[in-house]
Amino acid sequence: MPSYDTHTYDVLVIGAGGAGLRAAIEASAHGVSVGLVCKSLLGKAHTVMAEGGIAAALSYVDDRDNWKVHFADTMRGGQYLNNGRMAELHAKEAPERVLELEAWGALFDRTKDGRILQRNFGGHKYPRLVHVGDRTGLEMIRTLQDHGIYQGIAVHMECTITTLLKEEGRVVGAFGYEREKGRFLVFFAKAVILATGGIGRAYKITSNSWEYTGDGHALAFHAGAELMDMEFVQFHPTGMIWPPSVRGILVTEGVRGEGGILLNNQGRRFMFDDIPALYVNQTADNEEEGWRYTQGDKNARRPPELLTRDHVARCIVREIKEGRGTAHGGVLLDISWIKKKLPHAEDHIRKKLPGMYHQFLKLADIDITRQPMEVGPTTHYIMGGIRVDADTQMATVPGLFAAGECAAGLHGANRLGGNSLSDLLVFGKRAGEYAAQFAKENKSVTISGEHLDQYSREALRYFETEGADNSFQVQADLQDMMQDLVGIVRNEADMLRAVEELKKLKERAANVRVTGNREFNPGWHTALDLQNLLTVSEAVTLAALERKESLGAHFREDYPDRDEKSGKFNIVIRKSEEGWMELRQEALPELPAELQHIINEMK
Repeated sequence: MPSYDTHTYDVLVIGAGGAGLRAAIEASAHGVSVGLVCKSLLGKAHTVMAEGGIAAALSYVDDRDNWKVHFADTMRGGQYLNNGRMAELHAKEAPERVLELEAWGALFDRTKDGRILQRNFGGHKYPRLVHVGDRTGLEMIRTLQDHGIYQGIAVHMECTITTLLKEEGRVVGAFGYEREKGRFLVFFAKAVILATGGIGRAYKITSNSWEYTGDGHALAFHAGAELMDMEFVQFHPTGMIWPPSVRGILVTEGVRGEGGILLNNQGRRFMFDDIPALYVNQTADNEEEGWRYTQGDKNARRPPELLTRDHVARCIVREIKEGRGTAHGGVLLDISWIKKKLPHAEDHIRKKLPGMYHQFLKLADIDITRQPMEVGPTTHYIMGGIRVDADTQMATVPGLFAAGECAAGLHGANRLGGNSLSDLLVFGKRAGEYAAQFAKENKSVTISGEHLDQYSREALRYFETEGADNSFQVQADLQDMMQDLVGIVRNEADMLRAVEELKKLKERAANVRVTGNREFNPGWHTALDLQNLLTVSEAVTLAALERKESLGAHFREDYPDRDEKSGKFNIVIRKSEEGWMELRQEALPELPAELQHIINEMK
């Protein structure tokens, strides 16, 4: 059997995006040894693609903002399916985490009097997003990476984890391999933190990078942890549709925050046609008022383009389905129109949205200062994930923690833009703190060589199968199926078909044939990733079938309305003893009176 490179740490962090880096920094600060594993190169995590900003109620631009308003916005955006304690902690602690990031060297955009500048974003009542042009995620990663390296955290780049190690009823490490050479790796740890991001690569059109194959969700599920809210997949309303060179690439909500408008093929701002009752009093009813809002007028109401992402995405789908879309199946997002309002609009756009301007000019030959973009919904984020304790971020299996997109609870049925980056900071910090505490209170445990041999045999079996399929084709077929049958608009018939298709895809995935050897073999990597993609795809589909209502990002055309009775539970998934997915409905806990009072007050 193969040999193993073995490493031992007090805390092992899997994933080196914003949540993973912040968790590793915090654990290290508590005096324990920390290992950090990343699937790609350090600094290349998908967090770098987060463009709009970090949501934090600093109140530097509008002094009416505070943590209570942020809390209420988050709960309302999540359709009150959120974990109230997580939403409270997030709103209270986000400002401190942002100022901490600044102290570590992050360079945020400033107001004229030198304070941190904050911009408008969908679903947020006041200007709240701290930003660096439209490169905020990159600045966050740069800052956290530099700080983490300075602390001496051990980093293992280009490594994939395939199994979590368990002994004595708790997680005690992880098994994986080095992507470049194919060597197997064993990590022993007293606590493990999952910070692996999302599941976007289960879909055909996605803004997510290649690493987002649901690794953390699947690792936790197979280790016995519970998943929650998996039906809630967010389709960002503005991903590029055309040209093919940029298909799926995200167009930051910051474009709309700076005055960008959505137009159908008739040149009409269709977002004025459908404003939810929940937001009528906060939403502009004319173009001029919406423009004043984006320019910082405190007395104006926000434009309808800045409603929550689920609503904007469904409005775009409606225009396309009813024949008012563009030739390539999208709508137009236009920021160049502000030339009517600002004398130096082109300079303003290049200054506020430098990444957008340069990216689309170079990759698509589109000058956003002069012409609109063709956009449509793209798979962007999953609100569901590993069920964790709100305060400690520990999963339902001792020794296992999770933070960031792979953890559930904060966002409920729909995430507000900008809350993802503050989520990474707030709960990455908490995961690191409590994982370090757990490590100090528990002893190390090793795993027998027999178990390790079994894990390596499972990983290598694709070189020995007789199947005719290749892993790339199976993944493409899975992505097509999920896009068509479990996408932005769902119904029971399609999802029952998806369940049957998943059974066939599982059989094909188990028998894909990998040729060559373990070095530099993307076919092998894809075969291993497929198991995770199938696990999360099944969880999304079964949970979506179970929730017979439309709520937040989950829209069913056969149940188009929210059901006040059924919309009061989370769907929890666990692995049965036979290996099946067991689903149960779990009633939402009652909010403490003081938090309910805040929500009632803000309404």
